[in-house]
Amino acid sequence: MAHTQDALSKSLKKGELAAAYYLHGPEDVLKDEAVRAILERALDPAMRDFNFDQRSASQLSPDEVYSLCNTLPMLAERRVVLIREVEAWKRKTRTRTEFLDYLKKPSPQTVVILIQGSAEESEDKELAQLTYTVRLEPLSASQATKWVLRHAASLGLNLDSSAAEHLVVALGTDLGSLSAELAKLASLPDNVPITLEQVGTVVGIRRGETLLDWRTAVIQDQSALAVSLVPCILAQPGMSGVKMVTALGTSLLGLAVTRKFHDRGLRGRGLEDAVFKALLRSRPSGLFGYKEEAARWAQVVGRWPASRSSGALRAALEADQALKNTSISDERGVLTDLVLRLGVQAMEAA
Repeated sequence: MAHTQDALSKSLKKGELAAAYYLHGPEDVLKDEAVRAILERALDPAMRDFNFDQRSASQLSPDEVYSLCNTLPMLAERRVVLIREVEAWKRKTRTRTEFLDYLKKPSPQTVVILIQGSAEESEDKELAQLTYTVRLEPLSASQATKWVLRHAASLGLNLDSSAAEHLVVALGTDLGSLSAELAKLASLPDNVPITLEQVGTVVGIRRGETLLDWRTAVIQDQSALAVSLVPCILAQPGMSGVKMVTALGTSLLGLAVTRKFHDRGLRGRGLEDAVFKALLRSRPSGLFGYKEEAARWAQVVGRWPASRSSGALRAALEADQALKNTSISDERGVLTDLVLRLGVQAMEAA
């Protein structure tokens, strides 16, 4: 049975340790946090260097697996073995077979941590059956905001909640990106509260001028606002017209899926839950929290019949092709034209 990160934390706080942990899922930063938590519970810091081994699964032979997992700890109760990239083990290799045999009768003095890379989506069912399995999912926007506040505190940053919220809105819920920006903020003077305005300056994205704000304005048929946001968003670090159209295209696909559920009679929380589950199955990137996006689409789905969604997706595809055409350099013009075309479609649908 797969456990959550919260369940793992509660288990460790109780002093419980499994013989083997299997960490998988798309969020690598949370995997690293889980590893640190297990190490803190399993090993005395003073003896960690003597009783902790890290290896890559692809480089282990069957004999090395046996030796690693069965070596006795040095002057301690237990030792920890961390094996990364376990997806590299093919199903019928001798190394994999050796390790599965070990898991059936693990050493009581060894804790093994298995890490699967985020690129491998599917769970290894054989490993999951024999280990304490934790799937690390992307955080929702509210969870990411809480994570930002905790991580900021660990860095000695005095970050207020509105600043943390804006950081998540500006960058999304990818913890790697959020961690990098917090590292930049850590260079500011100590003990000075970091405000929303300071975060906007450091990140280069002001409140109300995020990619999410633009996408929301478009799907809510606020064409004038969406057009006015185009130049300031294009000027942001790492932004491009293609990235903006791709983000909007993901929202338009989400609206099309939401409309299908809507046309089947789903409404309110039932509609949001159905869309959320569909997002978990497909796991599209670039969204601002699956639950938050599902709620946003459910609020406006009445304005987006299937015919309008199809027309909007065609318009977005044409804009994407125009932006990728090397003879076109006016990104602002292409994006403005796209917003206006979608606005005309809205009037026609009405």
